[in-house]
Amino acid sequence: MDSFVIEGGRRLEGRLRVNGSKNAALPLMAASLLTDAPLVLRDVPRLADIANMARLLTELGVEVEQSENAGDDAPRDFTLTTRSTDESHARYDIVRTMRASVCVLGPMLARRGQARVSMPGGCAIGERPVDLHLRGLRALGANIELDGGDIIATAPAGGRLRGSTIFLGGAFGSTVLGTANVMCAATLAEGVTIIESAACEPEIVDLARLLTAMGARITGAGSPRILIEGVDALGAADHTVIADRIEAGTLCCAAAITNGSLELENFPLDALLAVVDRLEAVGVKIEPIDNPTDADRLRRVVRVTSDRSLRPVSVTTQPHPGFPTDCQAQLMALLCFAEGNSVVTEKIFPDRFLHVAELTRMGATLVRQGATVVVSGVKELRGAPVMASDLRASAGLVLAGLAARGTTTVNRVYHLDRGYDRLETKLASCGAAIERRKESES
Repeated sequence: MDSFVIEGGRRLEGRLRVNGSKNAALPLMAASLLTDAPLVLRDVPRLADIANMARLLTELGVEVEQSENAGDDAPRDFTLTTRSTDESHARYDIVRTMRASVCVLGPMLARRGQARVSMPGGCAIGERPVDLHLRGLRALGANIELDGGDIIATAPAGGRLRGSTIFLGGAFGSTVLGTANVMCAATLAEGVTIIESAACEPEIVDLARLLTAMGARITGAGSPRILIEGVDALGAADHTVIADRIEAGTLCCAAAITNGSLELENFPLDALLAVVDRLEAVGVKIEPIDNPTDADRLRRVVRVTSDRSLRPVSVTTQPHPGFPTDCQAQLMALLCFAEGNSVVTEKIFPDRFLHVAELTRMGATLVRQGATVVVSGVKELRGAPVMASDLRASAGLVLAGLAARGTTTVNRVYHLDRGYDRLETKLASCGAAIERRKESES
């Protein structure tokens, strides 16, 4: 397994572009199952999860064409066209690699009248049940069974789902992928569907934009109440994926933790206000430097710098528009250098603290009690071998390594490759001493 070897203490300075969003792109790709017409997606990031979704869709009868843009670092455009509806089984071999593969369930059920999807895998960050997905699809008239680790869903007699009013709230709030699944399925259902306690994340808004461009009738996306009027068929669309707010937040923390200065293009400022709020409280400056009169607030250009003295803060992860759980580990790494005690509370995935032990190995002073960690700032972290346990924890450990004294080796960075496109190359281009080491070289 690959690892990153980082020599800490290098200040980051330069200009980077934020990639298209992985969390948006995966449900957008799955939406190709709703139509036989071509779906063009632009600015799709080069990630392991994207490659796995393309492989899954290919098995499900979708032809996936990738553009050859100039340069290996250029974002890709995908054209997805359903050529066959004969196969409706999303196999375990692919689904186990990423949780987001479950988002093929709703589109496939709505278009083909049946779907068999293996229970999803992904990061080990705690229990993430799919019961809300199944509750929503049952409300649309689907029959749901479990067999051999697979979810088997079939449409009611007549082959078409029926609109309904559905409450999708759960113990830890709304469900993003569950909202995506039900919203996709409802676009082809007969009648009107209302999703109450829907996820408000920007990725849901982006999916609604695509579906609307395909001919769906959706109002309220971005609010807790979404209304979908079912249509008989959906058509072609050409859509640009929104910028990745989690990558943007990670790069902000990278600039701050190295006392650096980064200019970030394609910065989704309007989708990242909770992160900006907490970072500014710490002492990080995020200043738009593009022309405000014609700027798209989801695609700004900003300069990120920080004060030499960082302040402690309290932060609680919440569903959007609250502070995202996917930025919790990165902020915790930064708070290790704040002057005082910070409090980090995880309300989305209470067990998402596997990075705490690894940061402690590097000299951080962290005390966990249940879903809360108290971070007592230290003068320095020391490089050490650490183990990546999940995607965002990996990013947090890389950031810690950038600022630590000495050498940090982050092992098992395949987690990182699921959500960041060659992060080491981006950081190195701005002055970081970081390199990928293959297992054979270790």
